Amino acid sequence: MDQRISLVTLGVADVQESAAFYGRLGWRRSEQSQAEIVFFDAGGIVLGLFGRAALADDADVPPQGSGFRAVALAQNLPTRDAVDAALADAVKAGARVVRRAEEVFWGGYSGYFEDPDGHLWEVAFNPHWSLDETGRIVLPG
Repeated sequence: MDQRISLVTLGVADVQESAAFYGRLGWRRSEQSQAEIVFFDAGGIVLGLFGRAALADDADVPPQGSGFRAVALAQNLPTRDAVDAALADAVKAGARVVRRAEEVFWGGYSGYFEDPDGHLWEVAFNPHWSLDETGRIVLPG
């Protein structure tokens, strides 16, 4: 299997309501979006929003309850101030901050918010990683 991720699909309660939340964050829907699934270009990876029950059905698994799903999406930013601004923008868009930004054990600065369906997003500044001109992480070696 190639070492890459092409698409991350979030199972959501209401596709259009969740799409509106991401729109308030400034994300633009792809023209490939449909009523039952919405796509966003997330810097070379596609973020999809699909009905939770439909996603479980598609994978032939039972839908799970709410709560911690042992997964967090993340966005790395170039400065601590950018982290604070992104968390403030998320709150304005309807997110709930679950951990305010702070200095963390690995030497960076990060905080977490959850989207309206409880999906966790970490927003971080990592002084050990570089970002290229498009904002993508450049991992050392």
